[in-house]
Amino acid sequence: KWIKEPELLSELAPYADDAAFREQFAKVKYENKARFSRWINRHQGLELNPDTMFDVQVKRLHEYKRQLLNALHILVLYNRICDDPNYTMAPRTFIFGAKAAPGYRRAKEIIHFINVLAAKIEQHPRASKMIKIAFLQNYNVSTAEMLMPASEVSEQLSTASKEASGTGNMKFMMNGAVTIGTLDGANVEIAELVGEENCYIFGMRSKEVEALYAAGTYRSLDIYETNAELRRALNMLFDGSLTPENPRMFEGLYRALVFSDNGGLADPYLVLQDFGSYQQAQARLGRDYQNTKAWTKKEIINVAKSGVFSSDRTILEYNDQIWHLPMLTKKK
Repeated sequence: KWIKEPELLSELAPYADDAAFREQFAKVKYENKARFSRWINRHQGLELNPDTMFDVQVKRLHEYKRQLLNALHILVLYNRICDDPNYTMAPRTFIFGAKAAPGYRRAKEIIHFINVLAAKIEQHPRASKMIKIAFLQNYNVSTAEMLMPASEVSEQLSTASKEASGTGNMKFMMNGAVTIGTLDGANVEIAELVGEENCYIFGMRSKEVEALYAAGTYRSLDIYETNAELRRALNMLFDGSLTPENPRMFEGLYRALVFSDNGGLADPYLVLQDFGSYQQAQARLGRDYQNTKAWTKKEIINVAKSGVFSSDRTILEYNDQIWHLPMLTKKK
């Protein structure tokens, strides 16, 4: 019945504590991961391992959506693996999908950076066993239909106060992906519905962001100077570590995050400001993922709480409060 009445998905919630149901739910999720892996191999030649965590950020490429925050965190993880032969993490496949507006040069630079980083990690014997980056070509609805049921982590990283709503986060939630995100747009409602123990909230809140802008005192350079791991990752954008054939290829990204140009605000979307909080949330997520029982329970609760986002429910609510059309009045 949930197809016509999505709010009935709430009846799944008690099954989060049922071991047999969790096992079947996890089996379906794995089968969806394997199906997507086969699909992307046919369409793009990428080989993904469904035994790894599928961590997904797919949406329009824009600086405020902060794909760059995700990529810099991956670069920090890569450096840890390179530096410490004893460092381990749950193997993770980071999946990106995005398109940039034709004239949006900075967005295209970010896409280029993510793909260069993917190639760099692929070449490292140890790092490639723990990290894989897949950038989906021509991301569209058909791809989403395959990807969302396979997703385990939903990256919703917009700078607080910038996202009007967002619907991708709702679709990921309905398919059992656990959200890591800021309290922005529909993430606010998701966190309220599932509880913060079943999602990973990080970063500044909207009022804090607005106050920071109003004060005009934000200096991303201070964060650059005090966070050694982040500073190293940023320096790699222009020191030849990633692109020895053109060492300064991503210097524009670096400068936009650290130095203000023409009197403007450096790092206007607060990537560096929120980096530490994001890093901590990712560390918690990585630890929790290794507890299969607890993680699957989080996924089930996300599905059970997702029915409220149905457009049917929204239309009926509009009718109850505004339109009062008899043909839409829900029978009690």
